[in-house]
Amino acid sequence: MSEAVAETVAARFSELYGAEPHGVWAAPGRVNLIGEHTDYNDGFVMPFALPHTAVAAVSRREDGVLRLHSADVRDGVSELRLDDLTPESDKNWTAYPAGAVWALREAGHAVTGADIHLASTVPSGAGLSSSAALEVVVALALNDLFSLGLRGWQLARLCQRAENVYVGAPVGIMDQTASACCEAGHALFLDTRDLSQKQIPFDLAAEGMRLLVVDTQVKHSHSEGEYGKRRAGCEKGAALLGVNALRDIAYDDLDAALARLGDDEEVRRLVRHVVTEDERVERVVSLLESGDDTRAIGPILVEGHTSLRDDFRISCPELDLVVDTALASGALGARMTGGGFGGSAIVLAEETDVDAITKAVTEAFAAAGFTTPRVFEAVPSAGARRVR
Repeated sequence: MSEAVAETVAARFSELYGAEPHGVWAAPGRVNLIGEHTDYNDGFVMPFALPHTAVAAVSRREDGVLRLHSADVRDGVSELRLDDLTPESDKNWTAYPAGAVWALREAGHAVTGADIHLASTVPSGAGLSSSAALEVVVALALNDLFSLGLRGWQLARLCQRAENVYVGAPVGIMDQTASACCEAGHALFLDTRDLSQKQIPFDLAAEGMRLLVVDTQVKHSHSEGEYGKRRAGCEKGAALLGVNALRDIAYDDLDAALARLGDDEEVRRLVRHVVTEDERVERVVSLLESGDDTRAIGPILVEGHTSLRDDFRISCPELDLVVDTALASGALGARMTGGGFGGSAIVLAEETDVDAITKAVTEAFAAAGFTTPRVFEAVPSAGARRVR
């Protein structure tokens, strides 16, 4: 994020609130390389931060008032009283920053109010964690301004609670942790059970490759019912198998576990995806750490998409078209990423093939009568930080 962006956000804050902000912070969206719908099953994920960020200019208040404004919404300044913040009472964009404030206060942290102006370049509804970026940037700013002393993983936990309880979306911990904790030039290998982390170097350009994000422009929402149904199905599978979470089913024991589930085909499919997806994450980590050719992760990405499409059943025609077209045009690998039912796909490609793949996908969407997709390169970037 450029210094000019920070200055622009700070200047707009001054126009709105009549004084300079106490600081400016940024928190990124994320793309998940591998490990989908494993986070709420205590499993493994491997996201990295995007250069696209939510930026917040913030000043501290002492009077129990929260004022919010977004450059991306035509509404004026929203004024809320901290004592009136109630879970699931707000169905607007303000629920995400207000939820972060509510979660901090509910955890016992002495936040007494704030003026906030937000702007974001993270595409909304594209499965790239635009909501987590809003939550994390506000939580980090208040952590600094009120000297709360919370670490990145702690802020992520509180922001997850904000989205689960205040917003009412049953998301796992990955999105907030990626936004709060990722490092530039790395993917984050995260164990969502104990939040242990390992930064894995991920420099595709050095090997002549690129990772593209293809935003299908099909919007999705985590708070809609299908995501919750998948989570409930996974919890049912864990209960039937007598484990705390599907993470506890070893890959080598998968066939035996599926046999114990009998003819409950829906739960069998969900269990199969989660257990095999955890194993795929471990394979990708092993390949990247070995120093071998990173191109070898391509087929694993494709395996992941097949599982999400056929077992978890959360793909859509637009996502499948991206994957099929990219692979037919020479991509090394491709899969949907994010919660599903729309959003984005990722494409691993040789640098020399990027233009041809982009052109083929765009033309395929036009031929199918779909909205023109947005295609951009995903570069592993820095996590949440103060920028001014």
